[in-house]
Amino acid sequence: MIKRQSIKKLLDFIDDSPTPWHAVATIEAALIAAQFIRLDETVKWSLQAGGRYYVIRDDSSIILFVLGQKSLADSGFKIVGAHTDSPGLRIRPNGAQVSNGFAQLGVEIYGGPILATFTDRDLSLAGRVSYSDEQGYIAHKRIRFGQSVLRIPNLAIHMNRSVNDEGLKLHKQTELLPLFAQLTEEQLPNPYFMQLLAQATNLDTDQMLSWDLAVYDTQKGTFWGAANEFYANSQIDNLASCHAGLQALLDEQVLNQSQGTLACAFFDHEEVGSESHIGAAGSFLSDCLQRITLALNLDREDSARALAHSFLISADMAHAYHPNFPAAYDVNHKVFVNRGPVIKSNANRRYSSESISIAQFIRWCQDADVPYQHYSHRNDLACGSTIGPLASAKLGIRSIDIGCPMWAMHSIRESAGVYDHEYLIKVLKQFFLSV
Repeated sequence: MIKRQSIKKLLDFIDDSPTPWHAVATIEAALIAAQFIRLDETVKWSLQAGGRYYVIRDDSSIILFVLGQKSLADSGFKIVGAHTDSPGLRIRPNGAQVSNGFAQLGVEIYGGPILATFTDRDLSLAGRVSYSDEQGYIAHKRIRFGQSVLRIPNLAIHMNRSVNDEGLKLHKQTELLPLFAQLTEEQLPNPYFMQLLAQATNLDTDQMLSWDLAVYDTQKGTFWGAANEFYANSQIDNLASCHAGLQALLDEQVLNQSQGTLACAFFDHEEVGSESHIGAAGSFLSDCLQRITLALNLDREDSARALAHSFLISADMAHAYHPNFPAAYDVNHKVFVNRGPVIKSNANRRYSSESISIAQFIRWCQDADVPYQHYSHRNDLACGSTIGPLASAKLGIRSIDIGCPMWAMHSIRESAGVYDHEYLIKVLKQFFLSV
């Protein structure tokens, strides 16, 4: 029952966070409840030992930290990193168009989604809108259509006889257009779409200047399996890791007993390479760590010492063994749902794990009584990557890439095991409490 309650919180977290902008807002609400103080990057920081703080950059990346009582130069930072974005479809600036009376939205593909999974789903729109406020300043607000307003219907098998033999293949430019309305001859698609946005935001159409809008699945997360041992939702990759890091840092024992300086860094844009001012390859984390050392009056020598003592756990999801496709896995590195977090290794540095960081993580798993697994990708398949190599290289700190095993990564509907999420929270707590 405890595990079911824990995963229910995760499912609610994901359901409340259909886009990176919403994910950061959901995290911020939890931080405010835990009495964290928001810092502004445009003003000078004044920090106190034991203080709880967070910084948001561009609404979709967030860094939260707790200043420890120990000397930062002698103990360093303990950091959990993850990402707030997921692959999918984003609406083009001039997206609305009409074809034979049907209004459609032009989309761009964001990252590497499994496109076929977006068909025949109850889809909707969420994101943020930038607008001119009453004083003429540029402001922005989050937007979310709660009901299904979009759909990408499949072509009937009678017109696509080879679909079951060759798989569903969608032309990325012409066959991914979601339908959203049936218009009369007098109605134009762009004004109609702008009016929908105006109604959802309580803005006038002439106030709205631009937007970041994503397509999301309105179906809620759920348990499945004979014993409810699995769960399914969108964006498990990688909101599950964000949730685990957040829960570990906000744990009462961690907040009350840890003497070190603890942080979680949740970045946008991982799915498209992290090369942005808010991505893991950008300056956000290094800026924040540097400003912490400056606020504590550390000189350059002690700041360098702090980084040398630091450790980053990059938490991202891992590929669970799929019994229908055994040939997709290295025979000696199959990892299974509900058997613990996965240590991800790659000789070509697609993951940041190496023998010392692996040994340290194993020790934390042992101390927390958490099982662990090892994953290595097949040589004849391209290996994905994540934020670990980018962040650790930029900061010069030791790092490991780990994650919970899951099925159907980058599908609009992913699955994972209920036990693994608790295992991950438990070992991250041990990491934060470690001396």
